[in-house]
Amino acid sequence: MSLLSVTGLSARQGGKRVLSGVDFSIDRGEIVTIVGPNGSGKSTLLRVLIGALKPEAGQITRAQGLRLGYVPQKLHIDPTLPLTVARFLQLPHRVPAQKARDALARTGALGLWDQQMAGLSGGQFQRVLLARALLCDPDILVLDEATQGLDQPGSAAFYELIAHLRGDLNCAVLMVSHELHVVMAASDRVLCLNGHVCCQGAPEHVASAPEYRALFGSGTHGALALYRHEHSHSHDHHSHDHADCDHDHSNDGHSTPQSGGAV
Repeated sequence: MSLLSVTGLSARQGGKRVLSGVDFSIDRGEIVTIVGPNGSGKSTLLRVLIGALKPEAGQITRAQGLRLGYVPQKLHIDPTLPLTVARFLQLPHRVPAQKARDALARTGALGLWDQQMAGLSGGQFQRVLLARALLCDPDILVLDEATQGLDQPGSAAFYELIAHLRGDLNCAVLMVSHELHVVMAASDRVLCLNGHVCCQGAPEHVASAPEYRALFGSGTHGALALYRHEHSHSHDHHSHDHADCDHDHSNDGHSTPQSGGAV
């Protein structure tokens, strides 16, 4: 049985339907990466899965007692607020100090215990957010472009840590990313999203799908450039068939590499 699955999922944001007919599931131990252009519904899908947004239609099935650890795309903390890492990990619910220390140790951030949150570098901040997500002993780690703003070495180190945690905790990982090395090297499965599931499957199958090739190209330093998304509607047996797709993709893509953004 899957840890989490959705069938026929549709959702709206700001009065506009951004997801329609999405079928998706994730099993324990899997690393699944969601890719797609800005506005394609990636962050919206994550918000629905973690319960922050009510879907318009569809069914969501969660394993009994399922625990989700969420690392947001960004989190603003008032730089004038005196808040140490130790205190931050106690919000909004107190946890034993040793449990908080253990979570920081798992993410390589134990030395930041007494540091001010406002003084952390981007990479340090993300490791603290990841440690906070580990406090619930998650069955699924959910990451919404968690490396946005990090340089390439910092991003690579962060995702190497994610892969290690997957094995160490025997959890699943669901993440949104635009980084080629993540999609093709660190993922067991890739979900290509553009309001609906364009194609999905093992990275090597998705990489050869016309839908994926039309959507992504190689940018500088391994980033993914977003291009105009045009369907040829020929899918292999690892992908969903969208031969009846009639939506307009004329404004889906961009001609320059993008770091992505919230939906």
